[in-house]
Amino acid sequence: METDPPPLDNARAEDWRKALAKVVPAVVVLRTTATRAFDTEAAGASYATGFVVDKERGILLTNRHVIKPGPIVAEAMFVNREEISVFPLYRDPVHDFGFLWYDPKAVQFMEYEAIPLAPEAAAVGLEIRVVGNDSGEKVSILAGTLARMDRDAPQYKKDGYNDFNTFYIQAASGTKGGSSGSPVIDNNGRAVALNAGSKSTSASAFFLPLERVVRALKFLQDKKDSCQDGWEPVTIPRGSLQMTFSHKGFDEIRRLGLKRDTEKLIREASPTAETGMLVVESLVPGGPAHKLLEPGDVLLRANGEVVTQFLSFEILLDDNVGETLNLELDRGGATVQVALQVQDLHSITPSVFLEVSGGVIHALSYQQARNFHFSCGLVYVAEPGYMLSRAGVPKHAIIKKMAGEEITNLDKFVSVFFSLYPGDRVPLEFVSHADRHRSKSVLVTIDRHEWYALPQLYSRNDATGLWDVCPAEPKGKPLVQTSHEDMELESLSVPVGAPEAASLNEVHKIMPSTSSSMAEHAIEPTLVMMEVHVPPSAMLDGVHAQHFFGTGVIVHHSQDLGLVAVDKNTVAIAVSDVMLSFAAFPMEVSAEVVFLHPVHNFALVAYNPATLGTAGSAAVHAADLVPDPPVRRGDSVYLVGLSRSLQATSRKSIVTNPGAALNVGAADCPRYRSMNMEVIELDTDFGHTFSGVLADDLGRVKALWGSFSTHLKYGDSTPEDHQFVRGIPVYAISEVLGMIIKGNTGPPLLINGVKWSMPLMPILEAELYPTLLSKARSFGLSDRWVEALAKKDPVRRQVLRVKGCLAGSWAASTLEQGDMLLAISGQPITCFRDVEIACQSQNFTSSVSDHTQDGKTPNVLQVTVFRQGHEMEVEVGIDIRDGFGTRRMVNWAGCVLQDPHSAVRALGFLPQEGHGVYVARWCHGSPAHRYGLYALQWIVEVNGMPTPDLQAFIDVTQELDHCAFVRVKTIHLNGKPRVLTVKQDLHYWPTWELHLDPTMGAWRRRVLKAHKK
Repeated sequence: METDPPPLDNARAEDWRKALAKVVPAVVVLRTTATRAFDTEAAGASYATGFVVDKERGILLTNRHVIKPGPIVAEAMFVNREEISVFPLYRDPVHDFGFLWYDPKAVQFMEYEAIPLAPEAAAVGLEIRVVGNDSGEKVSILAGTLARMDRDAPQYKKDGYNDFNTFYIQAASGTKGGSSGSPVIDNNGRAVALNAGSKSTSASAFFLPLERVVRALKFLQDKKDSCQDGWEPVTIPRGSLQMTFSHKGFDEIRRLGLKRDTEKLIREASPTAETGMLVVESLVPGGPAHKLLEPGDVLLRANGEVVTQFLSFEILLDDNVGETLNLELDRGGATVQVALQVQDLHSITPSVFLEVSGGVIHALSYQQARNFHFSCGLVYVAEPGYMLSRAGVPKHAIIKKMAGEEITNLDKFVSVFFSLYPGDRVPLEFVSHADRHRSKSVLVTIDRHEWYALPQLYSRNDATGLWDVCPAEPKGKPLVQTSHEDMELESLSVPVGAPEAASLNEVHKIMPSTSSSMAEHAIEPTLVMMEVHVPPSAMLDGVHAQHFFGTGVIVHHSQDLGLVAVDKNTVAIAVSDVMLSFAAFPMEVSAEVVFLHPVHNFALVAYNPATLGTAGSAAVHAADLVPDPPVRRGDSVYLVGLSRSLQATSRKSIVTNPGAALNVGAADCPRYRSMNMEVIELDTDFGHTFSGVLADDLGRVKALWGSFSTHLKYGDSTPEDHQFVRGIPVYAISEVLGMIIKGNTGPPLLINGVKWSMPLMPILEAELYPTLLSKARSFGLSDRWVEALAKKDPVRRQVLRVKGCLAGSWAASTLEQGDMLLAISGQPITCFRDVEIACQSQNFTSSVSDHTQDGKTPNVLQVTVFRQGHEMEVEVGIDIRDGFGTRRMVNWAGCVLQDPHSAVRALGFLPQEGHGVYVARWCHGSPAHRYGLYALQWIVEVNGMPTPDLQAFIDVTQELDHCAFVRVKTIHLNGKPRVLTVKQDLHYWPTWELHLDPTMGAWRRRVLKAHKK
């Protein structure tokens, strides 16, 4: 316990010791987790303080900004480290106080007494102690003296919670983080105020007076006494005119026009210490006082009584909810009489929200309406989530229209939303408080995939302290996934706006040719601009952003299948929403990721040509890929790509290096990085963000000019993402394309309603790098091999060395770091392409390798290696990988779990306990956030049970109950083990999985376990 008392005489010191001994046991550390963004608050975890005000009924008092207006999960910990669950009971709509309830029987080891509330004891000069906690660790006691009783309410945020229409008490006391909700006590052990905030620059603390707290507590106590068991919702009358007063001194009041005679009457009718009056500061549009009162009006009387204090006026409002309040005001020296209807403050405080696509939408609260100067009840975006943020709708936006319908309230939004189908693109109009005078219109795409649960409504239940969850009831036709038969029929129809009957000549009129070369003219109809969005709920494989742009090239275009090749810095993972914009035809269509090459930096996305209509299908065509002969140094090529305005741009460049070996370093957060690739370098290009293709004079594509991503760190600065572009020879794309079109024995995938066999790729899972033969000779490589390798590649004169093997691969059990690969099956190898050809020449089995390899026989290569001065023959197993990427993820306790992806395994380490499940991401406001189960580590045990893979993890966690504490053993990427506990919350964070179903060509979301009431 930390104390900071001023010097006192012995008698006073003894009083304080007795008071603190009585108070400290009743003060608790509150650990709160806001599970969703709501109103003024974001999702997150925090520490604060509370204290017992009713032991028999189990009631704690703390701040409103601690309890928060939305759903929270909270625990209270007494000074003896005894922890209990607590639940929100009441939070005031305006003032910074709220109550939590707990079961008194749950406290078994702590002896404590409730702290009495004594608002009448607060006075200037009173010595006080603030009993709180220091960032959730231990009790901290700070001393101070009350200096002011009439301080203005502190202003915390322009777009967040602020208290108003009340005085605060100020004291010179440096309260710290975590002390919000602390009792401010006198030497009798009574709470005279509630600590609310502080000003660190001046060591000033701000305390909330307790008069209205005492009133609210009395309502709660009376309600509890009338209940047989548990709690029932409590109605505490709170009135509002939706206006803000400020208290100004008589000197300023006179400048506003108050006459001397009026001031004299007010002074005579007020207490002697009164120094000012209440002045209207702001009015909420649409409120009871809007257009009847004006800023600057001075309040004289309310219902015939002179009112100069916040508390007096608030008592009148709370006692007259639904009634008429007669106000007399002074406006520039003239008396104004108005009669206003007192509104129920709770009616303009939202208690329901819609969760859709990870976003939170609800009625605009009084708090935010006051901040932004909008009418209460408008449709407010507390958190945009995926669907809205993808369209560019920001946090705090007000939705005005959707799909051409006026959106006046939340029910109307739900009705319009459920009249739409997945994949529909509709206009949405919104206004932002930062630019309130101009509406913005965007296109919103209704989720086509199952990245998120169907829309749900959350309703506050004050009896349980939870927010009840139910599916949002559709008011129109239901929002359901269409069947594949329906999708196929829809895909054959021409979308709205497509020029169905346009001839090819008319299309050329729409898109005039501005080509500067034959190559550009030939390539332009094959190019597409790709916009890619990754849902935050499934950011797998270390993907570092949610939004990507890039240029792709059409490599196949037939009646039932269109394929586009693009770099993996544009399409990084399969869990993506892809939109294609064609250079040759003014239309956007959706596409699906169907292949991610496990080594090379390219992906294939598929679109349905039928969606383009007859004219569109005729306008676009596939590029002519010509891998042979490969480009050579000094060759002239055309770099052709698209600008953001879909204008083809080209320039003639010279190849400076046709086989540059890439060396991309690992990022702090492991993600895909190109390895074992030889790329093309040019003398000039269009900058590090311009992508496209490299073509010859006739427009035949020789390489994909793709974007690469790396992590660079300059000095002691934070690592930054860096992009660069290089040419990717099309031989790998041609090979994969040929296997898809011809069909093979690989895994099936449904594309546009047709089942296709996708290729399997044999890979040597080792990271290699070239070393000059001159260096290799210094390491002891024989002259015979130096000559053989130089003869094989007289230009580069290099040998491949092993930088490391991917953990869990067949190669990891045979190859060692530093090995030189001399030959495969007796044939010298000098470049990455040689290794790739050798792997593909094997008659491999048609099954994908896993990371355990237990009891399996690998496909092997006969490799001649040079290791530590000795030549030797070794059998190296090759791994078989598909092009689906990560096919399954699980969200448990708000963290995203997956099998370790290749970038993680490339670090060369997997836990001894098995490769485990890898934590890829975590969500704000989740148990993972609350208890520190963060990314970049493996979960290897749950409650002592091994979790070597996702299925084992699911099997173990399926047996765990709601609110159960779970012991989790993790191993960080640096190999350091750790054990932590996580409290499972299946109410707000059910366990669910997302997996690719190749037979249906779709990602499926399935709830594995949720809380059953």
